[in-house]
Amino acid sequence: MVFLREEKEAVVFKVRVQPRAARNELAGLHEDALKIRLTAPPVEGEANEALRVFLARLLGVPRSQVEIAAGQKGRSKLIRVKGIAAGRILSLLETTTGARNNG
Repeated sequence: MVFLREEKEAVVFKVRVQPRAARNELAGLHEDALKIRLTAPPVEGEANEALRVFLARLLGVPRSQVEIAAGQKGRSKLIRVKGIAAGRILSLLETTTGARNNG
């Protein structure tokens, strides 16, 4: 399962980004991180901004509440999301990946 850690008023988890993909999507797990494919290139922060937008939409929170806490220049990143519980994130991820894998 995805590594999630609750902090004061935030949830932190790891992601592994694959830039320049055919479409923006959740792609399952990569070791202890959530794998996300993004169409944006890894140039001048484009993939980072696309990641924040993608996660905000997926989790139903404002983009301002999604922060890249570490890994701004690499594929492995640590994400901090404010205003949502870890259980809610797990539920959304299971629903999203389950629907994709079963349909």
